[in-house]
Amino acid sequence: MSLADAVAREADWLLTSGDGLPALAQADGGPFEVVQAYLPRTPGMRQTALYVIRRQFPTKRFGQQRRLATHHFQLRCRWPIGATTIGTQLAEIEQQAFDNALLLVVQRIEGFVGDKSHGGRFMSVAEAPNGAEILVQYGDPEQDIPNGCLTATLTYTADDQDYTE
Repeated sequence: MSLADAVAREADWLLTSGDGLPALAQADGGPFEVVQAYLPRTPGMRQTALYVIRRQFPTKRFGQQRRLATHHFQLRCRWPIGATTIGTQLAEIEQQAFDNALLLVVQRIEGFVGDKSHGGRFMSVAEAPNGAEILVQYGDPEQDIPNGCLTATLTYTADDQDYTE
């Protein structure tokens, strides 16, 4: 493990299935066709997708020579209109389906009771002492619906294992 592979570690956690938490990948019964680390150059426009990116990672010194990195993750979620069904209330049905999918994402991020380390990948995840642990922000549906794809971002932090300078 290194600070450089934090995005891959988090994407690995989000791809985990069969552990009692919601599966996110469609191949495992979840709602997203794509769950991956980093945003590709040309994302699939007609696929339900979740991309893990890191916005920043400050490090803090404590205990003389020890440092702690806090990764600020952002999940970019895309939900094409028509991904769920075709009908007269298509936009409304898709917004509800997207809400349902995002709730599963939040449940997976929250993890198991008593284990906030995402299976030992981090020291703690979504345990920010200074505010919202997980923030879900939706794109504007008045803009998203005509563009054919609902969007949302989820932001949260993960404290990595501490290290010595």
